[in-house]
Amino acid sequence: MPASHRLGNLDLRILSDGTYYQDAGAVFGVVPRILWERLGFALNARHQMALGLNSLLVRSQGQTVLIETGVGEKERPLGQTERPAGSLLDEFARIGVAPEEVDVVINTHLHADHCGWNTRRDAGGQWTPTFPRARYLIQRAEWDAATKPNERTRATYLAENMQPLEASGQLELIDGEQAVTDEITVVPTFGHSMGHASIVLSSAGESAIYIGDMIQHPVQLERMAWVSSFDIYPLEAMETKRRTLERAIAERQLVIAVHAEYPGLGRMSEDEGKRKWTPVEPNDTMDGV
Repeated sequence: MPASHRLGNLDLRILSDGTYYQDAGAVFGVVPRILWERLGFALNARHQMALGLNSLLVRSQGQTVLIETGVGEKERPLGQTERPAGSLLDEFARIGVAPEEVDVVINTHLHADHCGWNTRRDAGGQWTPTFPRARYLIQRAEWDAATKPNERTRATYLAENMQPLEASGQLELIDGEQAVTDEITVVPTFGHSMGHASIVLSSAGESAIYIGDMIQHPVQLERMAWVSSFDIYPLEAMETKRRTLERAIAERQLVIAVHAEYPGLGRMSEDEGKRKWTPVEPNDTMDGV
């Protein structure tokens, strides 16, 4: 069964869309291979490293909210996905939640490995929204960048992940910080992409942040200068990461990383200027969403 975690009064379900394999050199960008290779990451025969695809399902104030939708059914020429335990929709079935029950879908951004299950093919082969009753919340700046891509970004923005949402009337563009409920807030975290966002969860004195593609591996949380080649605005991404982690450390926030090894939960600490990511085991208190 998918992992569960209690945060204040919030019940979180961490769902997986499988394991995504991406070129290790691309993950670490300008960081010389001699630096990251010594950390002993396991690579496959294509020199790819395993990345998680961790989505989050939250029930808050009568709203069922899904954060991030993985790779979906789309082919990804730059990476490969393995799903020995099934896909995101299989995870929904395991916990007894139907796609029709989702009220809100939040995409941190529109790169194809984060919004793939926004849509799926219907019986006629057409791409339609996977969650037929949901509002899909996307930063307006991200939508504009995705629908008007340049030579660098074109390959990662797939029209079939986006256009059916607009056609169905389920797309809701937001500008900057926006509360979804009193416990769930979308906050802009510019850098990885034009309209990248993160999601802050707060309940009963506890707080968490789902950081989207702010990093692709937790080691990048410990080393400020280690930014990915996928970051469109790398210097801004580094500063966004710095500010986010300063808050996470000060407030003892739970950090939820989409690409960390499942389930992607951890906390940040700092000792004599050195930051450290420590994985957190889910506390498994929930029987259902």
